[in-house]
Amino acid sequence: MNEQRPNPDVLLARVHDEESRANRGKLKIFFGYAAGVGKTYAMLSAAQLERATGTEIVVGYVEPHGRPETEALLRGLESLPTLSIAYRGATLREFDLDAAITRKPTLILVDELAHTNAPGMRHPKRWQDVEELLAAGINVWTTLNVQHVESLNDVIAQITGVAVKETLPDTIVEQADEIGLVDITPDDLMARLAAGKVYIPAQAEQALKNFFQKSNLVALRELSLRQAANRVQRDVELARQEREAAAPWLTSERLLVCVGPSPTSARIVRATKRLASSMNAQWLAVAVDTGTDGLHSKTDKERTALNLRLAEQLGAETKTLVGNNVADTLLEFARRGNVSKIVAGKTAQPFWKRWLNSTIVDQLLKKCGDIDVYIVSGEGEATRPRHYPLVPQIAHGKDYLKATGVVSLCTVAGWISHALGLADVNVIMIFLAGVAFIAAKLGRKLSVAAAVVSVLVFDFFFVPPRLTLAVGDSEYLITFAVMLGISLLISELTARLQAQLRTSQQQERHTASLFRMTRQLSELAGSDFLVRTAGRQLEEIFGGEVVLFLRDTSTELSLRYGERTAIAQQPINEVVAQWVANNDKTAGYGTDTLPNATALFVPLTGSQQIMGALGVAKKDSGRILDPEQVRLLETCGSLIALSLERDRSVLQAHEAQLQIQAEQLRNSLLSSVSHDLRTPLATIAGTASALLENVSTDSSAALETIVDESRRLTRLVENLLDMARLDSGAVVLNRQWHVLEEIVGVALNSAKRELSEHHIRVLIPANFPLLKIDGFLMEQVLVNLLENASRYTPAGSDIEISAIAQDKQAKIHVADNGPGLPAGTERKVFDKFFRGATVAPDGRRGVGLGLAICQAIVESHGGKITAANRPQGGAEFIVSLPCLEAPPQIETEPSLATTVA
Repeated sequence: MNEQRPNPDVLLARVHDEESRANRGKLKIFFGYAAGVGKTYAMLSAAQLERATGTEIVVGYVEPHGRPETEALLRGLESLPTLSIAYRGATLREFDLDAAITRKPTLILVDELAHTNAPGMRHPKRWQDVEELLAAGINVWTTLNVQHVESLNDVIAQITGVAVKETLPDTIVEQADEIGLVDITPDDLMARLAAGKVYIPAQAEQALKNFFQKSNLVALRELSLRQAANRVQRDVELARQEREAAAPWLTSERLLVCVGPSPTSARIVRATKRLASSMNAQWLAVAVDTGTDGLHSKTDKERTALNLRLAEQLGAETKTLVGNNVADTLLEFARRGNVSKIVAGKTAQPFWKRWLNSTIVDQLLKKCGDIDVYIVSGEGEATRPRHYPLVPQIAHGKDYLKATGVVSLCTVAGWISHALGLADVNVIMIFLAGVAFIAAKLGRKLSVAAAVVSVLVFDFFFVPPRLTLAVGDSEYLITFAVMLGISLLISELTARLQAQLRTSQQQERHTASLFRMTRQLSELAGSDFLVRTAGRQLEEIFGGEVVLFLRDTSTELSLRYGERTAIAQQPINEVVAQWVANNDKTAGYGTDTLPNATALFVPLTGSQQIMGALGVAKKDSGRILDPEQVRLLETCGSLIALSLERDRSVLQAHEAQLQIQAEQLRNSLLSSVSHDLRTPLATIAGTASALLENVSTDSSAALETIVDESRRLTRLVENLLDMARLDSGAVVLNRQWHVLEEIVGVALNSAKRELSEHHIRVLIPANFPLLKIDGFLMEQVLVNLLENASRYTPAGSDIEISAIAQDKQAKIHVADNGPGLPAGTERKVFDKFFRGATVAPDGRRGVGLGLAICQAIVESHGGKITAANRPQGGAEFIVSLPCLEAPPQIETEPSLATTVA
């Protein structure tokens, strides 16, 4: 038989993969560690070379960033027109997906794979556009930085202090057909930044102080190199599988250590860890289950589980294999897993014992081939002696009676056969069959005893002189020896086969239970139903008690399943569950973390957050889960977390849809009502103003009230209309260079009625720069802030407007000395229709739109607005606007310092 024949499962998976890729385009990613390393330049250079070979290439979207060398590489390449999308007063250029699919070139270039598309596009992310291009059979070249890979997001945020919001799933990178690493040294990149080849000088200076520090760039570069190296290693493994190579390809070191129940295994595991660290290599810890039901098999399995857990804690990938021969199973797994070195332990054994039965080390050395075998001495560590009695211990009297009955039936059948004149060999076959039956049904211990008893019975009843153990013919001694040897061999093989069958059945049950849980959780909705179903399934899988702690809105956990279990009655278990959920690590019974718990707890890790903790305790007190069961438990925990996350996402999506519909209805209502109110309000105000000019003194006060109230209502209606326009994105900024003093003056004039009883102070430096803003909208911001300050401060209060320019930002402060903002509302005041507990001195309260409009206008300018209470009393609003462009030079007047009564 050819032992190196291809694995049919691997061949089938390869066929499916080839079929799925047959009509799909190929993706190549030019991968770098930061902006400016030359990804776009490298992609365009490669495109020009590819174009020279006759390949049809179209530029779908490329961002040259104003770099002449990049723009020069675009010459001669066909480019698709981009889409122009109006968004918050700005015009955005976006990739035209429909035009690309209609054009359908052989190869298309689409820059910035992680880019977020403008609202209203078919897909929210550009990588989704690329997925559609690939599905249409179009080859795509694109660019990507390492900080946009989802799995590295937290790591990079911790290193750089910057949380990157534009990320893409790791699967996009993993499914790419080719990754080209574009790399330069951090010093060269910083030099490019300083020379203005990446950003404009002002932005480059800011970038060098923040994200583009050398320490950050070195770390990002290492991450990108590791990502590329992992991809190369995966490509090597795929190539090796395609070649069906039996021997490992030693392109990188990969170690495997054999773990068993011996106490010396811990020393061997630690030695392998040190060896792997010195080689900077991956390592695996493997135990082999041969199906041997030893006298201390339960204890052996627990020792093996502890040793495997030690290996896991030291960073190894652990696995339990099933096989007849330990050495053969290890070597087969090592060759399949491209292992370069095997580490095994050597224990002292007498020569005669090694001569009778070669050790695992001897077999590995004999059969290892191209794989290196490292032998680590198992001596030097205290081992507990294992005592085996000469006579097997029979645990149950019923099993003893059953075995005795089988041997008795074989004796009767043999006596009948002998009476019929059949040869002794047939009688021996009957006893061998009985031994095989006992091994299959009652285990190895009783089958060994039955083998010995069968030889004695055969001698007593069938060998002359009969009814005595004496042997008349010495040739029968050979018969006895062969019969005993074959009986023991049959006993060993049958018992081992039964043990392997039980192991396979257990794995099949686990797989079936996991599949059943997956199917049931996918069909259910509602966290209560999901938790109850998952809890019942876990109790069936692990044969013990199960508890589920879930995190709702706060950081605290609540017990959602298993309230009546013994686990829930122990306060320590709740503490362990909270620790597991907070730290995303396994802890509890059988681990080195909080081992006083009565259950093992694993985190419920979802794709976005930790949903809670799952605890399991075996019914047999003192039993711990082996690593395979722990991995199964972690898989179940992840499955439950993803199901709960899916259910919560569906609920949130439904609520968001309801909010969107309500918002659309409210905007439509505001727009229609505001238009309907505007005309009669204008008529009322105009008529009242005309009457006011021609009435007596007694009626003037009433008419002034009518005019003031109609103007206030008109202002309210205008706010409603402005809010509706800003929400719809219909406002387009008319950016012009403006002098801040002029805008402040116009705003003060517009709000002079409201400010008539307040003291106004304006402090703007003489060298304050021009601002490129929409003057009308920024005037509205100041009017709303001034009206808000006047409304919530008593008459005679001070209102101060000041400005300062620093760090490429202009900051405008509007402060008062009134009662200030209620604690905790500093951010909420900018929410639409938010009205705090503070009431104006005249008893009136606004509708909560003025500050929301301010925020929308400021953010459309790329700035931000904040609110805070002043230490000396009162509230202060700060408008921060970016000053990225150099203003035109004009002569300035002396500083504006004005006091208005």
